[in-house]
Amino acid sequence: MAELVYRPVVGLALTLFKAWDLKIDCKGSENIPRSGGAVLVSNHISYLDFIFDGLAALPQKRLVRFMAKESVFRHKISGPLMRGMKHIPVDRKQGETAYQHALDSLRSGEIVGVFPEATISQSFTLKSFKSGAARLAQEAGVPLIPMAVWGTQRLWTKGHPKNFKRSHTPITIRVGEAIEASRDKYAGAITRQLREAVQDLLEAAQRAYPVRPRDAQDTWWMPAHLGGTAPTPEEVRAAEAR
Repeated sequence: MAELVYRPVVGLALTLFKAWDLKIDCKGSENIPRSGGAVLVSNHISYLDFIFDGLAALPQKRLVRFMAKESVFRHKISGPLMRGMKHIPVDRKQGETAYQHALDSLRSGEIVGVFPEATISQSFTLKSFKSGAARLAQEAGVPLIPMAVWGTQRLWTKGHPKNFKRSHTPITIRVGEAIEASRDKYAGAITRQLREAVQDLLEAAQRAYPVRPRDAQDTWWMPAHLGGTAPTPEEVRAAEAR
């Protein structure tokens, strides 16, 4: 099937990343299957995560259909692009429609990208995972592929201005081995296993990240438990509850 929108968008993204001189370090792409359906599961720290998650699948010659909030599809610029790339709109009031759309895509042999935290983590740590990714994989009979990104929050994230002028920014991506989603296993148990795998990959990406904050004012993108000034998960929850 011709990809009249997706492939040109990928080409544009790669050109921009080269112009920005982003230092992309991606390991584990071989864990993404070359054919057949799979659920690609990532942490979520930036508005740009889906782009870098998708790049990890390119060495395997795969395109990822991401589940994204429905409002993005209504935007006059992003909407036509998202629809053209066959991403999956998620209306939280009608979640079953998006679920069935994703299930149909998986059964037709597509890779579907899911952010099980649902929203960007402003603490840059893993939030709790929703079980939808595990249930999709179980019902479609496809594997779960855990992955983690790090550094994307320095470009554009919630609560901070986007900074595409920042050159030489490292982006670290780690893809883990497939997790089988057996139908006879409780979805909650698979979700816990999946979250542990993503946590391990996130820590590996953080250890491999080649730079540290330059000064005290540059610590905002580091989580508190690593010495940064990002809000703790507890502080984020308290702020959201106000």
